[in-house]
Amino acid sequence: MLRKAVTAALFALVAASAGATPLAGETRELHDWVIKARDHEGRPFAIVDKKNARMFVFDSAGRVQGTSTVLLGAAVGDDIAPNVGAHAQQGYVPFKERTTPAGRFASEPGINLSGEHVIWVDYASAFAIHRLRPGASHAARQAKLATPDPSQHRASYGCVVVPVKFYEDVVQRWLGKSRTVVYVLPEQTSAREIFNSL
Repeated sequence: MLRKAVTAALFALVAASAGATPLAGETRELHDWVIKARDHEGRPFAIVDKKNARMFVFDSAGRVQGTSTVLLGAAVGDDIAPNVGAHAQQGYVPFKERTTPAGRFASEPGINLSGEHVIWVDYASAFAIHRLRPGASHAARQAKLATPDPSQHRASYGCVVVPVKFYEDVVQRWLGKSRTVVYVLPEQTSAREIFNSL
């Protein structure tokens, strides 16, 4: 019963925001600069707002194609830990390395070691966008995705984790066919310090 309630709440959150354009603050500022400067090179792109634990996916013209709550790295931070890629391949990432890095990334679709379709945001550091995976932590992570409190969305090794339906209907459609651009807003500083051209 609890699982059904959480699933319903999660789908409601995604569905309620899918047709809207709730861009504000640094997300709006970054979006407008990307379009004006054509920094996305005419490609679809995404903006991950870490402070609000939300992702926005845009077509090449900058129109919102979908938005969803996301799970982020369990550790707070905007940098890529030096050895996180190697640690991820070994199967254990120390907590302090579990950050979702901020910045501009040239992303591309690919396959992980399990044969799962992902969007590689930064391949060398094993930073990807992927769907919520089945397993022992699935129910707990689904509950975190459904809560409106961004502080409860810290759960991944650093990847951006999205609901399965959002991945299949939006992420895979717009980011999963060719190279695109993913912008990740910082949580410990301002967007202007990360994106100097703003």
